[in-house]
Amino acid sequence: MKVRIGADASDEEASAIASALAQHLDSAVEVYAGGADAPAATADAPTAAYPLDDELGPTEREERLRAEIRDILEGGPEKYRARLGDQGKLFVRDRLDLWFGEDGVTFEDGKFAHFDGWHPDSPEVEDPDDGNRLPADGLITGAATFEGRDLHFMANDFTVKAGSMARHGVEKFLRMQQRALKSGKPVLYLMDSSGGRIDQQTGFFANREGIGKYYYNHSMLSGRVPQICVLYGPCIAGAAYTPVFADFTVMVEGMSAMAIASPRMVEMVTGEQIDMQDLGGARMHAEESGSADLVARDEAHARELVAELVTYLPDKAGEKPPKSETRPPKYSPDGIDELIPEAPNRPYDVHDLLDRIADAESVFELKPDYGTEIVTAFARIDGRPVGVVANQPAQRSGAIFPDAAEKAAEFIWTCDAYEIPLLYLCDTPGFMAGSQVEEDAILEKGKKFIYATSSATVPKQTVVVRKAYGAGIYAMGGPAYDPESVLALPSGEIGIMGPEAAINAVYANKLNDIDDPDERAKREDELREEYRRDIDAHRMASEVVIDEIVPPSDLRAELAGRFAFYEDVEKSLPDKKHGTVL
Repeated sequence: MKVRIGADASDEEASAIASALAQHLDSAVEVYAGGADAPAATADAPTAAYPLDDELGPTEREERLRAEIRDILEGGPEKYRARLGDQGKLFVRDRLDLWFGEDGVTFEDGKFAHFDGWHPDSPEVEDPDDGNRLPADGLITGAATFEGRDLHFMANDFTVKAGSMARHGVEKFLRMQQRALKSGKPVLYLMDSSGGRIDQQTGFFANREGIGKYYYNHSMLSGRVPQICVLYGPCIAGAAYTPVFADFTVMVEGMSAMAIASPRMVEMVTGEQIDMQDLGGARMHAEESGSADLVARDEAHARELVAELVTYLPDKAGEKPPKSETRPPKYSPDGIDELIPEAPNRPYDVHDLLDRIADAESVFELKPDYGTEIVTAFARIDGRPVGVVANQPAQRSGAIFPDAAEKAAEFIWTCDAYEIPLLYLCDTPGFMAGSQVEEDAILEKGKKFIYATSSATVPKQTVVVRKAYGAGIYAMGGPAYDPESVLALPSGEIGIMGPEAAINAVYANKLNDIDDPDERAKREDELREEYRRDIDAHRMASEVVIDEIVPPSDLRAELAGRFAFYEDVEKSLPDKKHGTVL
């Protein structure tokens, strides 16, 4: 660097200026006096006053920090850690090792949360009490690699006040969610929380950036990145909303529970006496409420289920789901035609049909014990993930009940959010009728089913396997609902109702006028055959209502070709803020 100073400066002054600038700027300096061509003084950049080799190492200050971190990693009081084994659960740090491996956590944020409030080295703690250990404020957040995928995670430490949430932990949770919105990476919630710390609620409950913001952020993340929640204990009140806001919820049998209030609070409010598992255990939520997508046997099984689940999901909205190597189906497609009974009301298990269409071992069913008249599952056809919505004739002839309609609507909505194509396998007598289903909101829930099908813009393929009666064909992706194709097997029928119901509705009086039983039976058979010809797949294909009748043995290959061809189809919705159907 060259610097010019006044002509009347002395050599000593020029030298002092050069030395000071070189020291300050860490650069060689030449100082010129007035208009002189030669420098009046020079100074070289200073040399380091300490060694730059392996002689340097950690100081006592670093060792003290590492000791503090080791203490934090021990979690809450030892007496609470000792109880975890009896509860069948892992200490949270061991749980993270199970999920991500010893080196799988990329980084952690907020280890020192609330450090000054509990740690004996903090000047604010006069009399440290083991019962008040609050490492990381009971909540761990960070980033990790899971099955080769980068994701955000949070995990409650049940040894710290039963995993309860307070101000600093809430702040960490919110930051993790907000960063996920920006990064576009999935979020994994490992929940084991008794809810908010009531005695500290003024610091986090009603604040703009308090616990209520959890669910605002859940809503913003919904459909942006996959949110997966695994429950390890009784999650009560506010803590119970994270699992129901997540896209996928896994509960552990005999360990997990979630409810709006604890059994003790329920008894206080209503007088009802009930234990936690009956109130909100895994079985109840898997079979009755539909809030649990999957139920695991234990912690290791929960990880296995999520590891399989993520293979069907992209990292974020707008990306295609990952493909796999194609595998032949478990059973030959040649058996499809024989599998499907000719009589419309004879049962068969649609899983057997899926085993002849999908790649072997690729069918991954969600909510298998809820709304069992419909099967919702991820599967692969020729290596491509698809979301399957299939009527289940083995359950009440495949009639659509309220729970099944709601389950299907939510599944379709999720598939559409994450670019997973849809396959409808239609074999239903339609929506169920009767006073009980009306009380259970069959119209409202059926509306949501139809709305989800109408609004989905992913590629859709519909197969009329056998009966497609009433509004069932509407919900199941029928011709009016913009599928890329409507295919039928030769057993397929589309009509307002089935032949028996139609004859009874239209011709009952005329048939009753026929006195001779044999003649009446003969006329019934004639009317039945006439009606079936009207609703038969051949008639529908002749009228170009459906696109093609497919030989059953060719169905898998036909679907594979069509899903591949329409992989990048572009579809849009009308320009509007959003629909009004929820």
